[in-house]
Amino acid sequence: MTDPIRTRRDNAVLEVTIDRPKANAVDLATSRIMGRIFQYFRDDDSLRVAIVTGAGERFFSAGWDLKAAAGGDAVDGDYGVGGFGGMQELRDLNKPVIAAVNGICCGGGLEIALSADLILAAEHATFALPEIRSGTVADAASIRLPKRIPYHIAMDMLLTGRWLDAAEAHRWGLVNEILPAGKLLDRAWDLAHLLASGPPLVHAAIKEIVRDAEGKDFPTVMNKITKRQYRTVDALYGSEDQIEGARAFAEKRPPIWKGK
Repeated sequence: MTDPIRTRRDNAVLEVTIDRPKANAVDLATSRIMGRIFQYFRDDDSLRVAIVTGAGERFFSAGWDLKAAAGGDAVDGDYGVGGFGGMQELRDLNKPVIAAVNGICCGGGLEIALSADLILAAEHATFALPEIRSGTVADAASIRLPKRIPYHIAMDMLLTGRWLDAAEAHRWGLVNEILPAGKLLDRAWDLAHLLASGPPLVHAAIKEIVRDAEGKDFPTVMNKITKRQYRTVDALYGSEDQIEGARAFAEKRPPIWKGK
């Protein structure tokens, strides 16, 4: 048997590829592997950006492996440290993650993509939440999707299981860019290298603030920022990187970020 998850590293960028023919579906064991990989990505200070994609050209991921479920994998089983797919419940994942959707992205596969910060899609990519047709709930998508795209479009997907092509997904803001299939990963890597060249302490602060702000009002979040009640904001203010940013601006040169 081959490893269901492949990784490739280039300096500060880690590529994570789901490789489980035919549909890149995720069973409990695969989810636990993904959790360990994303935990490693989170905790390694030399890594700054991750890309998650699927092997082949047909599937990004079909999500939960129903064949494994029929064989005994419980839907409420042990998905690992980060929950299903390794990211959606991983605490303090304060680094940018790019989903490069190279084909069918449905069910739990779409939930994995929704856990990323940026979504790039191949022209032939399609998106759906077909759980309704098998008598179950797309739990993570029910929480996240109505906050990502217009409510009525999200509810249409959740209640009917209908499919969106890449153009419609882009129109509703579900994906950032549509690329020819052959250029998808190149664009993902270009974007990852751009992000990796940026200030990691600022990226971390942005992610923590955005994540915490989802259920709070504006004054509450602003008060937490100004009082340095976010761990990442406290680390940023007065850091070497913040001083370097101001100095580089004054000296009209590119900043050199150290992440401290």
